Amino acid sequence: MPIDPNIALGAELPAREFAWAPSDVQHYNLALGAGGRWTDARELRYLDDRTPQVLPTFATVAPSFHETEPPKVQFPGIDIDLAKVVHGSQEIVVHRPIPASGKATMTGRISELWDKGAAAVVWQEHTAVGSDGEPLWTARSSIFAKGEGGFGGDRGPSTKTELPDRAPDYDVLTPTLTQQALLYRMCGDRNPLHSDPEFARNAGFPNPILHGLCTYGLVCKTATDTVLDSDAARVKGFRARFAGVLYPGETIRSRIWQQDGELIIAATVVEREDAPVLADVVLTYA
Repeated sequence: MPIDPNIALGAELPAREFAWAPSDVQHYNLALGAGGRWTDARELRYLDDRTPQVLPTFATVAPSFHETEPPKVQFPGIDIDLAKVVHGSQEIVVHRPIPASGKATMTGRISELWDKGAAAVVWQEHTAVGSDGEPLWTARSSIFAKGEGGFGGDRGPSTKTELPDRAPDYDVLTPTLTQQALLYRMCGDRNPLHSDPEFARNAGFPNPILHGLCTYGLVCKTATDTVLDSDAARVKGFRARFAGVLYPGETIRSRIWQQDGELIIAATVVEREDAPVLADVVLTYA
């Protein structure tokens, strides 16, 4: 079914209730490589049995953490083959530190539709409200759907975050494991693009790729550990555009510029001549 902007744009998405526990947070943090510095007290805060600290990026998996079926790209006025879809961008703004356990209700809508001609970009916006009635976080995300453009919509803006014209304040390497995608998919994202070699080849990749949201979380953790003394509660927001793929076992290079309560980050793949993997990356902090 082609995209019907008259139905899709502004459509309310079904509300969902969800809960999480410290073990879920620990699992997520392990899927981002937490524990690599296994005797470092700052690192072990991510893996505390009762109150593991929570990165804002946990918000991307918390609502669907226990799902075991591949996701479906089906919304009002939208029905797209999963093999045509890649994550476009992601932003999380936290309204208060995310607790190590809790319950929340999430509501959302299709906020924007962009027609790129050969492809479509679908934006969603979600807000999670805790069981106390107070907001926890707001998430904005986009998906890029190949072959789904041409419905007559706006192309959308062409904006990007400019990197400072100076050497970065930090230049950090983050290795990934060959089994990184298999670990991360246990956080509720069972898209076979990240685990099934045949599915990946049919989608145009030589091998399964790492989840974009895993790369997103890895870079957020790297910046938090490097600049903010591994204090996740200081992170107020994190946004990025997915600019390329990362294969499990490759190394992320994060060049970080610090300025005015923000970290501007360029994330590239070391093994492929610093090919971009995340762009327009900004972490805001207190």
